[in-house]
Amino acid sequence: MWFTGGVLYLVRHGRTEANAGGRLQGRIDLPIDDVGRAQAAAITSVVSQVDRVVCSPSLRARQTAEVFGIEPEIDERWLEMDYGEFDGVPMRDVPSGLWQQWISDPDFRPPGGESLQEMGDRVYAACDDLLEAARHHDVVVVSHATPIKAAMAWALGVDVTITWRSQIDQASITRILIRDRGPALHAFNIVPTLRDRG
Repeated sequence: MWFTGGVLYLVRHGRTEANAGGRLQGRIDLPIDDVGRAQAAAITSVVSQVDRVVCSPSLRARQTAEVFGIEPEIDERWLEMDYGEFDGVPMRDVPSGLWQQWISDPDFRPPGGESLQEMGDRVYAACDDLLEAARHHDVVVVSHATPIKAAMAWALGVDVTITWRSQIDQASITRILIRDRGPALHAFNIVPTLRDRG
């Protein structure tokens, strides 16, 4: 077999009411809804046998992590980016000029929030800390859209601004192989088929 090593699975939480409404969720701590629960259950059709689960402290992430049947380790570095005053705001209502600042300047910080670079720094550090464990074991991290995209950038060895050029779905799976010579992005944004709920 060409690959020997472990796998770092990055799982985005299931849908919440804010996701369904197209709102920036950030640090708003909502539970997953009925669709989110079905999405979470479907994740185990792709990822089932894992050795360790790490999780954002957000309720939506913790509820999604329950499907793995392992007590998760809580790590605040996997929280969603803090949108500050824009938490809860419909994405369509964010002024276009502000979006342009966000996209063009990784150090831009919305009022009361954090910059893309600050979020990327904490996620890159969290990935570095899991590198050795994931070299020998399969590790799942249950997190949010922006941190998972930042972890993808970490695996590719590129700047965190690439996150703006990627899209990630609810309850999706991103797979990073951890080899002796370093991480390699193996799959991005795998969306399991929802099981028949009868």
